Amino acid sequence: MTTERALPRRAWHHLEPLHAVLYYAPEMYAEAAALGFATDTRWPSYFAWRTAPLGAASAALTTAVCYGFSPATVSRHVPAAWSTATPEAVLAARLRAVDAFYRNLPGDVTDSPGLAEAAVLARAAAETAQCAGRPLAAANAALPWPDEPHLVLWQAATVLREHRGDGHLTALLAAGLDPCESLVSLAATGAVAVADFAGRGWTDEEWAAATERLAARGWVDAEGRATERGRAGRNDVEFLTDRLASGPWDALGAERTGRLLDLIGPLFLTVVRAGLFPPGGTLGIMTVPAPSVPVAAVAAVGGAPVG
Repeated sequence: MTTERALPRRAWHHLEPLHAVLYYAPEMYAEAAALGFATDTRWPSYFAWRTAPLGAASAALTTAVCYGFSPATVSRHVPAAWSTATPEAVLAARLRAVDAFYRNLPGDVTDSPGLAEAAVLARAAAETAQCAGRPLAAANAALPWPDEPHLVLWQAATVLREHRGDGHLTALLAAGLDPCESLVSLAATGAVAVADFAGRGWTDEEWAAATERLAARGWVDAEGRATERGRAGRNDVEFLTDRLASGPWDALGAERTGRLLDLIGPLFLTVVRAGLFPPGGTLGIMTVPAPSVPVAAVAAVGGAPVG
């Protein structure tokens, strides 16, 4: 992997779980319930958590920015979410959930001098992110910064994650992959199991139709497995995603970026070992089973599909 690609990819792998606790932590479920959302699954509140920085986003806008989800799935939860809680209430609740999660971690991580330094570096990177054409990144970047270092770090990770995610959609569009095809083409490589995309809500018929379209383009074979062309196409998507995500890290510089990633390494492992995230999945990370597993071993697929 080239230096141009390795730095934004490594940064994403380290920061993604720090951001993604919002969608998995028990503190999130508690806040969702307090707002009035059903909590039998995470989906009733998911789109509210994610799009609240945009205001009361419509189903059409939510479907556009949450590219991999079926319109039917989005419509089951949006705009109904905004009848349950206002965007302002959701934004306040997500900070409370993240604050409680990090304060509940072992080791008093919120009082760590290293975390305070990491927050400064992460915010510096996030504040250089160019958000033109990146609606979720722009909306999160426009929010006021919290005072506590662990919340600054989380908000910076969120801006940077959505900056990468918005760029990933650009890469998918450049490759001519519609929302369902984007998932089918990734699953066809074996990087993510088909079952891990169940929450995106595509029907068997829609999945099969997308597979047929990809087969007609030579991306998958008769068994639905990625062909050489399909793998090359997905590699192009991931390379462009990394390149489009490189701006904040170029601005921060390799030395300070390396310092940031070293500082958050222990927190990264603590968060991943908390057992929140399903094994495999679409987060680009995997559960670390034991303290002996090094940070460098915790890596999976590219891109940036939260799921």
